[in-house]
Amino acid sequence: MKSDVSTPSSGGVTTPRTVQPNLGLELLRATEAAALSAGRWMGNLDREGIRGTAANAMREALTGVHVKGTIVIGEESVSAPLGLGQTVGDGSGDACDVALKPLDGSTLVAKGLPNAVSVIATAERGSLVRAPVGMYAEKIAVGPEARGSVDVTDSVENNLQRVAFAKKVQVSDLTVVMLDRPRHEPLMEQVRQVGARITLLSDGDIAAAIMATLEGTGIDVMLGIGGLPEAVLAACALKCLGGDLQCRLWLRSRDDEEKARAAGYEDLRGVFSVDDLVRGEDVAFAATGVTDGEFLHGVIYHHFWAETESMVFRSKSGTVRHLNTKHHYALKSVEGAHRKVR
Repeated sequence: MKSDVSTPSSGGVTTPRTVQPNLGLELLRATEAAALSAGRWMGNLDREGIRGTAANAMREALTGVHVKGTIVIGEESVSAPLGLGQTVGDGSGDACDVALKPLDGSTLVAKGLPNAVSVIATAERGSLVRAPVGMYAEKIAVGPEARGSVDVTDSVENNLQRVAFAKKVQVSDLTVVMLDRPRHEPLMEQVRQVGARITLLSDGDIAAAIMATLEGTGIDVMLGIGGLPEAVLAACALKCLGGDLQCRLWLRSRDDEEKARAAGYEDLRGVFSVDDLVRGEDVAFAATGVTDGEFLHGVIYHHFWAETESMVFRSKSGTVRHLNTKHHYALKSVEGAHRKVR
């Protein structure tokens, strides 16, 4: 892509400057398509149908994106619309890794709950850690102010004290977000004992990690156990935003250990930072809200058009774009909204 801006050459003659296109803006087509499709199903309790319509919409939208991508974080089945190892994009440009989740929070959409989003990220080929579906990790994430202050192997009290010191506040001023799960009861009790506040999400820890990084969300720390693929996607976003995330494998059984070793993990108690999970330097990330939340507003439908709210990040340029978009569509999009996905 050539820009209209010219720069002087050594001979005093101006020459066009080559501008690297922002892939995140192209990826936005995919997250918007998934959000617009899945948002129609809000509250209907059909989780499988919701996941299927989001995946199919994202897959179709990606065919027109100028990228030569290979899915390394996606659906486990290679036969799924966005299965691991599948190629996406129109085949142009350099080869890249693709991490995606057409819908982070299918239960949230099914029950009409907040904070469901559609997300996708790209990085240079071979940059993203492989994270099999169903593998879990202990995680902690913070924003740029508290970068370098967290240690997933340390106690909740010590971590929150360091975060409070870095942010120049009291521990009692901090708000910690985590998933509402029985496994987090001990963590919740430790947070209560040091006096920090807690907000719970029923699903969606990618959005939770990003909320801990962005200003204005009221969230300071994301804490808890969640999917490792989601940790990689969150790390893509945090690499662009300057946030910090650490995680280590949470292994519940010998089967989990064998699965981790088969995936290439040698040190089963090793700690992964953002740069370990995402080794590339040119990371693009896009997210679109499906249901309303602290991170992004959900899809709003009108007669023959709809509104979406999205964010696009890029690590190489350090840009953060916040977009509100109006989409005009044909009546058939409405008529087919609740058709079963095969």
